[in-house]
Amino acid sequence: MSEGALWLVGAGNMGGAMLRGWLAAPGLQRPITVIDPFIEQVPQGVTLLRELPSGDEQPDILVLAVKPQQLDAVRGVFEQKTGAPRLLLSILAGVETETLRQAFSVEHSVRAMPNLPVSIGEGVTALYSGTADNGVRAEAAGLVAPLGLIEWIDNEALFDAVTALSGCGPGFLFRFIDAMASAGEALGLPADQAMRLAVATVKGSGLLAAQSTEGPEVLADRVASPGGSTREGLNVLDAEDRLKHLMRETLAAAARRNAELAAAARAS
Repeated sequence: MSEGALWLVGAGNMGGAMLRGWLAAPGLQRPITVIDPFIEQVPQGVTLLRELPSGDEQPDILVLAVKPQQLDAVRGVFEQKTGAPRLLLSILAGVETETLRQAFSVEHSVRAMPNLPVSIGEGVTALYSGTADNGVRAEAAGLVAPLGLIEWIDNEALFDAVTALSGCGPGFLFRFIDAMASAGEALGLPADQAMRLAVATVKGSGLLAAQSTEGPEVLADRVASPGGSTREGLNVLDAEDRLKHLMRETLAAAARRNAELAAAARAS
């Protein structure tokens, strides 16, 4: 694997989370340059630039972590350069690999969708490339391996669904935790205690689901004794599949927005 320079363009919520995951991983020798006009500072050993370097300087690997709407500005700088990065890894929601390949004249573009827990090495990163050979795929996977679970997607058309489920999913779960804590507070618990209980309950349940050989539906039934309090609560969630319908509507809305972003990127 090459150890050439890596440029991270954009170090906001997700780009910054990826950077923290890389720096926490042992054995990463690749020099990292962050290009971001807004962040105050970067960790020691990382170079910070406020704008993309002019001239023909190119990174070995270019990681795009800006908003999809900023693609044109980044592309405009690279159009003035001779040559191209060897590998492009992009987390731009809705921007397809062929759009990226043409925009940056790269031979291989890999589309990635990490989620926020990559900052603690417990994230999920979905990957797709229509051109990368086994060597490039292995390199891209190695780059995100310190961040958590890796899932290669065979059909790019499914990336909107992946983004809605695992990319947006932490936001939905955080909202669920907040709702659980608020419900506990409504029952009389102090607000701070209700929040601690909700966070710890979701954390432990997630770890148990990850380690269990049984699916979450079975695990839920194991918690719920017939006629007990858990079963009574599940009856509310299960009535007319209201929770499943709500989640389907939630993910469908996120997936539609991803499709809209893809259409806008193709048209630009």
